[in-house]
Amino acid sequence: MARYQYEPFPYVTPPELAGDGATGAPVIIVGAGPIGLAAAIDLATHGVASIVVDDNNVVSVGSRAICWAKRSLEIFDRLGIGERMLSKGVTWKLGRVYRGDEEVYNFDLLPEDGHRFPAFINLQQYYVEQYLVERCADFPDLIDLRFKNRVLSVGQDETGAYAEIETPDGSYRLTGDYLLACDGANSRIRRQFGLDFEGRHFEERFLIADVEMEADFPSERWFWFTPTFHPGQSALLHKQPDNIYRIDLQLGPDADPEVEKQPEVVIPRIEKVVGGRPFKLDWVSVYSFNCRRIDRFVHGRVIFVGDSAHVVSPFGARGGNGGMHDVDNLCWKLARVVRGESDESLLESYNDERVHGADENISNSSWTSRFMSPEPGVEMAFRNAALSLAVDTPFARRVVNAGRLSVPCRLTDSALNSADDTGLDVPQQIGMVALDAPLTAPDGSPAWLMRQLGRGFTCLVTGDADLDDAAVPEGVELVRIGASGFADAEGKVAERYGSAVYLVRPDQHVTARWTAPDAADIAAAMARCTARVAA
Repeated sequence: MARYQYEPFPYVTPPELAGDGATGAPVIIVGAGPIGLAAAIDLATHGVASIVVDDNNVVSVGSRAICWAKRSLEIFDRLGIGERMLSKGVTWKLGRVYRGDEEVYNFDLLPEDGHRFPAFINLQQYYVEQYLVERCADFPDLIDLRFKNRVLSVGQDETGAYAEIETPDGSYRLTGDYLLACDGANSRIRRQFGLDFEGRHFEERFLIADVEMEADFPSERWFWFTPTFHPGQSALLHKQPDNIYRIDLQLGPDADPEVEKQPEVVIPRIEKVVGGRPFKLDWVSVYSFNCRRIDRFVHGRVIFVGDSAHVVSPFGARGGNGGMHDVDNLCWKLARVVRGESDESLLESYNDERVHGADENISNSSWTSRFMSPEPGVEMAFRNAALSLAVDTPFARRVVNAGRLSVPCRLTDSALNSADDTGLDVPQQIGMVALDAPLTAPDGSPAWLMRQLGRGFTCLVTGDADLDDAAVPEGVELVRIGASGFADAEGKVAERYGSAVYLVRPDQHVTARWTAPDAADIAAAMARCTARVAA
């Protein structure tokens, strides 16, 4: 199968320079990677227009982010490309951990039955960006993609934000109500604001090589500590679409990146991993990494999203997935503020909730990095003892850390949540992302619970819970799982939700739960969750 064909996106002279006047938009998005593009689509689903500017005109070169977790797939599905990603991606659920050539243990990531999406797929970032760009075309009146538009600086005042932009046809100023900095780990905007990452920098260097080869390797994640083909270091292998395999090799802190990227150095290393199989190098990079974040993500009308706000090691798939969680959390709130429905204080909850999420990711990634690259002495002795015990001792396997994989954080302590009056002891709790379940639609067709959520606020009624239709506020969708609505196809709704009325946010997080609420109960929870502007 042919490798990915990079095709440049067309550059179009901005209307500000073509004599058509300034178009402007409520939201300026800097960066057309997965995070910026997803933000534009999410805002468009809420009826909010944006202009996306990027200094490049092609999708990312190299596979880069490849592991997309179940929660991110649910978000992508809400944005309209989830099925396409699932169809193209390599679904995997089994991970194997080796010490030397001996398998220490393996683990199964497949979530319990009754979810539309798997635990993980592998899909190169360039495909994700392509699908998102093509999805943006479905919103011609709400999304304006501008390639080869390089942001020189940004600014803001009490009325809005602006960006000074350079193009092949000259420079211009773009204005909006808010500006999203989605310009990645090397964010020019973050540097302009003088915002430093806080956390830990790891000196260890790693080689990433994408290789094209025919192989019968199963769709699994293989991680080696001190393999015989790469003594004293660690290695990782992942299968991707198009017969592309991701190989990560630890090099040590003193490795010279420019030397290590040379084909005459890379090829012998890869040959030791894959044996005598013929292969072609597709992409090579050498990196070190950080587990750090900026202090705050919201700076007036300039908001940092994704890698511009926080960075983690690539082991654990927390970078791209964490950025998608940012988008999911921010865009419904920003849309309400732009439409004048909520006070701008609602944006502070994005800062609070996603700083919490970033800290959780940084904590897990830092521990992974220390386990993979222990300091000589106590840390190294602990790592080696854990690996030895894990062969025969299940409790030690929980200590072995080859990358704690991404899961959504719980917003249990969010200021947007309301009290729970049910006392239910079921898996679904306030502050969690809603749990999926198979349904049968009223017309008899199969359906999924998550696809009934996320268009806006939803009152979800399960089991024998009581709710008068008249108690549901205007603009809040009502979904019933029971005799008068969707059927619980396999009993998973009853198992996961019990009997209750759930208020679900547009990002599919549960924010309140009752046994039999009245209109005042739901209105109060909505007011708390939305910082609603009085009519």
